Amino acid sequence: MQEQTILQTFLNEKADRNEFVSHQIDSFNDFVIRRLQRTINEIGKVTVELSSGEFLDIKFGSVTLGKPIIREANGSTRSILPQEARLRNLTYSAPLLVEMTPIFEGKAQETEVVEIGEIPIMVKSVLCPLSTMNKEELILAGEDPKDPGGYFIINGTERVVVLLEEVAPNRLILQKDGEEFFARINSERGGYVQRHVFERKATGVIVAKFANIVNTPIPLVALMKALGMDTDKEIIDNIVTEDQSELEEVYTNIYEVEASTRDEAIDYIGRRMKVMQKEHREARVLQLLDTYLLGHIGQKVEDRIKKAKFLGIVVRKLIHAKQGKLSVDDIDHYANKRLKGVGDLFEDLLRSIILGRWGLVARLQYNYQKMMKRGRKFLKLQGVVVSDVLTKQIMRSMATGNWITGKTGVSQRLERSNFIRTTEHLRSVVSALSSTQEHFEARELHATHMGRLCCIRTPEGQNIGLRNFLAMGAKLTQPGTDADDLKILTTVKALGAKVE
Repeated sequence: MQEQTILQTFLNEKADRNEFVSHQIDSFNDFVIRRLQRTINEIGKVTVELSSGEFLDIKFGSVTLGKPIIREANGSTRSILPQEARLRNLTYSAPLLVEMTPIFEGKAQETEVVEIGEIPIMVKSVLCPLSTMNKEELILAGEDPKDPGGYFIINGTERVVVLLEEVAPNRLILQKDGEEFFARINSERGGYVQRHVFERKATGVIVAKFANIVNTPIPLVALMKALGMDTDKEIIDNIVTEDQSELEEVYTNIYEVEASTRDEAIDYIGRRMKVMQKEHREARVLQLLDTYLLGHIGQKVEDRIKKAKFLGIVVRKLIHAKQGKLSVDDIDHYANKRLKGVGDLFEDLLRSIILGRWGLVARLQYNYQKMMKRGRKFLKLQGVVVSDVLTKQIMRSMATGNWITGKTGVSQRLERSNFIRTTEHLRSVVSALSSTQEHFEARELHATHMGRLCCIRTPEGQNIGLRNFLAMGAKLTQPGTDADDLKILTTVKALGAKVE
């Protein structure tokens, strides 16, 4: 009886504090408060080439996401609540406003606040009026006081963005396939993920495969030399520890590369990249190293030596794994997984729409140049920005569930058969793996699921094990800022831990 009372109290408290769907609301709030401005800051400015050969810079400033509104047929706008959006088959959304400042010949013109589109608003998020209403006010607004929120209304249909389970980014994972050892890392920076695979071949040579523009694996020693480690001694010192047993393997890798200096290493990599013009070879190789290789470490010239040291750690770990001194990682361990919430997915989608080939920025440049050819100069930016580009693409993704990078089923129609099924759907977790393939180990129940995922509930059929649900007591944390990460790193170092 006492156990039942404790469980009932726990459930009631979570329901009262809306904690069953807090991961959805917190993630969207984080997107609105922090990620949205960060995405616009990454763009910085747009440069438009004028017909006279001069250039006009359009600088992006602060971002504001307004309250949910509706535009009537007569052109008027007013605020809207979720119940009206359901009844009239409308989208519960708000305008996205960005400050833009034209800069011509170094002189800033008048700053304009431009609407670049509309973004769906999550019910009971920080921008939704329901989040501040009490029980009586919710009833007057036509809402169920017990409704948890955490979903969107698209064309009158309630839709939920499910959690996506992916391999943790920026984390080196050692694996073994037969007698071959390899390490993988999904390097993520600014929403873009570049998969790297470091493989130890049967000959003992360790090579890297990354970026689609490189078809031939590149030896890690060649990369380390091209990144700034000129001498063999410097490479050995960054790989070999006090235990000299790694030396023979390191010598094997050094002798395999036909390059003794940095310039020769760059030329060696360029030939592997099939860059035939020698005069363009160095520029192409350095672009590869700065942009595509381990982007999470940095993309500046001063970050090259850091990448070289990281590659030294990779070589050492693969050698130790081969010698049996280091065990391989379990990729199905939940420490090697991360859940992407609605905030992460919206950030990726927004960045793709704004910076895509035919996205908002490209259309802004094209439209401005087109109007300039007609003899118009210093136009009002609101007349140049195609605001429905962002709106239509976001609404299409929300309505169909098709996201960027080929993800499907991200947005789903919310189940409303009963309250438990609704709450369960808002806590569902979907794997990025294809349900048409076996993936036996990924589908199995792992010990680390305990307390994180429900160990019983999963659908039958081809989705078994690939669609799960958060455990009753599980709670998601939101990613911290760079300042938070630095604070954690400083604390760990102060405790005496050695951080490589």
